[in-house]
Order: sequence, then C-alpha cells, then structure tokens
Amino acid sequence: MAGPGGAVRGRFAVVGGGIAGVTCAEKLAAEFPSEDIFLVTASPVIKAVTNFKQVSKTLEEFDVEEQPSSLLEKRYHNIRVIQSGVKQLKSDEHKIYTEDGREYIYEKLCLCAGAKPKLIVEGNPYVLGIRDTDSAQAFQKNLAQAERIVVVGNGGIALELVYEIQGCEVIWAIKDKAIGNTFFDAGAAEFLLPKLTAESQETPIECKRTKYTVEGSEEKGRPPGASDKLGSALGPDWHEGLHLKGTKEFSHKVHIEVLCEVKKIHLQQEFIQLQQTSLTFPKGEKNVEADEVLWPVYVELTNGKIYGCNFIVSATGVVPNVEPFLDGNNFAVGEDGGLKVDKHMRTSLPDVFAAGDICTAAWEPSPVWHQMRLWTQARQMGWYAAKCMAAEALGESIDMDFSFELFAHMTKFFNYKVVVLGKYNAQGLGSEHELMLRCTKGHEYIKVVMQNGRMMGAVLIGETDLEETFENLILNQMDLSAYGEDLLNPDIDVEDYFD
Repeated sequence: MAGPGGAVRGRFAVVGGGIAGVTCAEKLAAEFPSEDIFLVTASPVIKAVTNFKQVSKTLEEFDVEEQPSSLLEKRYHNIRVIQSGVKQLKSDEHKIYTEDGREYIYEKLCLCAGAKPKLIVEGNPYVLGIRDTDSAQAFQKNLAQAERIVVVGNGGIALELVYEIQGCEVIWAIKDKAIGNTFFDAGAAEFLLPKLTAESQETPIECKRTKYTVEGSEEKGRPPGASDKLGSALGPDWHEGLHLKGTKEFSHKVHIEVLCEVKKIHLQQEFIQLQQTSLTFPKGEKNVEADEVLWPVYVELTNGKIYGCNFIVSATGVVPNVEPFLDGNNFAVGEDGGLKVDKHMRTSLPDVFAAGDICTAAWEPSPVWHQMRLWTQARQMGWYAAKCMAAEALGESIDMDFSFELFAHMTKFFNYKVVVLGKYNAQGLGSEHELMLRCTKGHEYIKVVMQNGRMMGAVLIGETDLEETFENLILNQMDLSAYGEDLLNPDIDVEDYFD
C-alpha cells in the first residue's frame, strides 16, 4: 500500500537477488503468507537454490540456478520483485530509494547485496574480473582469440579456471607457495597437480544448470557502460557448458609462478618504451628465452619476470558491495569491508539485518567455524536472517542456527569430490597443532588437523566416505590421542569406532 509521498510500505524488504537475498525472501514469504515481501534487485534474473540435499548434520549440497524473477513470484504469491538498483538507504526513516526514483518504507530490512570482484587494476580493458555469469561470458569471448593468458589469484575460481582452459598457454601467478591456497595446503595441491598437466580430460558430465538471458539485454539493448552492473556470483559448476578453449591445438599448458604478485601492467606501447625483455612460455627449468612476439598487454611480476599475453584474468577474491548503503548511515564495518552483524544477523543499525557476502560475522564464533564468502554460507545466512527478522518482528527469542557450529563445505575440484571441515587449514590454531595425512595417488587425499588429541579440521578429496565420521569427531571434540596414527589407517574401519 502507498505511504506518504507515494512511498510504498511493506513489512519486510530484502535487497539483492543472489542466493542470500532470495533464500531470505523465500523464508520470510513462507513465514508471513499474508504480508508482502519486497525483493529489490538490480538484475533481471535471480539465483535460486535447487536440488537441495542435507548430506549430513552440517554438510549440504545444492545446485544454483539462474531464473527469471517472475518464477519466484509464481512460487510465492506474496514476493514482489522490484527490478532496480538501490540509490540510497535512509535507515533513520526506514526508507529505501531505488534508482528508478521510487521509495519503499520497511519495518525490517535485510541487505544481501553480495560482493564484487577485487580487480588488480580498475578500468583496464585487458583485465577481466571473474565472479559472475556475465563476466564468465565476456571471458569466453576473449578466450576464443587468445594464445596466452595470465591468471592472477589463488582461490577456488582461479583453480577451476586453470584446470578447464585448453588450447591456450596459461601463466598462473599466485602469491602463495602452493596452488588453491584458500582450500588446500601444499600436500593437497601436489595431489591435484598431475590433473593439471594431464593431456586429455574425462569428458565433462552434462551440466544441469541453464542460463536465462533476458530478451533484449543482449549486446544491442545494453546502454553503454552497463556491463559493469553487478551480476550475482557464479555457481559451483559455472564453467560447465562454457566452451573454454583457446586457439592452440594442444590441451594443457600451464606454468605457475609462485610467491609473486602483479607489480605493474604495461600496455604494448608502454612496454616497447620500457626496453625490457619479456619471456616466452617456459619449456623447462633452465632455458628462459626472450619473447619475439608483440603482445597487447604485459604483466610485470614482483619476482622481476615480465610476460606478454592477450589478456589477464583477475580472480583475486571479492570486496563486500556496501557502497550504496554507507552514505548517511552509521554502519559498523568489519576489517574486510563488510557490514558487521551480530549473532542474530543484525547490523549496528536498528531493524537492518545483513546476510551473505556483504556481511562480516562479528559474533564470537564457535572454535571450529569461520566465515568464508561461499554459496553454502550465503544460503545458511539468508535463511537464518529471515528466521531472526521473523522472531524480532513477533517478539520471540531464537537460538543460533546449528550450521554455524561447524564450518563445512562440499565442492568439486578437477572432478574430485572435495569436503572441507572445521579449521581444515589450521586457521588460527597457531603452532600448537599437528597434521595427519593419508594419500593414495590419483585416488584420495585425507588430511586431519589435530590439537591436544582432538580433531579440529579435515580435508577430504576423493570418495573417502569419512565426512560424517569426521564431522561427528570434530563436533563432539572427543579425545583421540589413544588412536595415534591409526586414526587414518586404511585397514582400520574408523566409522566402527565412532558411530
């Protein structure tokens, strides 16, 4: 219904059409069937969770699907999707102003505007940030003409990308000693590396996700500069169905430059004036040759090497998308730039909640949980934020959701099933911990993090079937010192001990 000055009133409003926002709106719509739930999103498509499976107490599996927002309105008759960006939030007046000039008055608001890629440099046409479906498409267009690219970054997206690219030389610059540092230690990286250099690949499994494009929004209908509108983040199998192949006829050529970052990026003209030497794709350890080819762009690394390439992919993580909301509002902001939320997903401002990539968990976490900007956490936070908004609106109390007891994430890398639990990289445990490993080349890699005889975290790569057992051991903090190394002995059935 209309409020003063043509403003529309609603009890609940959610900003953001990604997983956190959509999950939050759906949960609110189900809890309050007679109230209108406003979902404000700049994108014409929303991200929906499909095929959800609770694999164990804390592990979940789901697909992420882009859907036209009309489908969401069909599923929930009381969700009103407002397709527009937010221009301003006036939290003291409980008002949102949208880009299309409208005003909305809310009782409770949840901000789920996600995060945007951290680009190594802004505004360079040869630098592509990858985080969402639009940028993945732009990437594919460019790759079709590419002979060599430089990938910068060491998270999940960089890892998958490098694995998927064929027929194009890849120089991969990482700041750590080993690949995939956000998820793995050097041991797991070693286990996965043979897959990177293998010549042929298993045929990719048919991908279930479909992409909707909105009529008319393809190239011709796009206003200039529209491409930098924020899309939602990619799904766990985003690269499937994309044809990632460059111009060359070989499959894999990856060279990894470790412990370095990008010092400077030179366009061709600047490079020529530098009168420096750039390098060819390394063929072995010793023979470093000067490159005769002129490339459109050059990357100078902090280790002194310069490589020419067709373009650079920046896959260096994300920055919470807080811009539109800070002006005139006194939000408490975390060190990582996110809006701080307490254990009921409330920001520092009354009636404003936040969930997903935009927020920073500022409560005292369980000793085996930490925040990571992942799909699973966006879904859990969106769902829980809706529960908290409902409880507050009804004056009820609510317990912290169980999903925040233990960090648990399931994904696929290089076609292996990967499960990470708890402090899987000994995050924050200091030197007071030990690691136990079991690895069968090409088959499985198991690592557990132990502290004072208790399991604090684990990485499971391959079909290990140990995730539930390990989840229980981490949750119940049982003293395992009596088992010593036998904990990972393949001849001993661990599950029998601890059911």
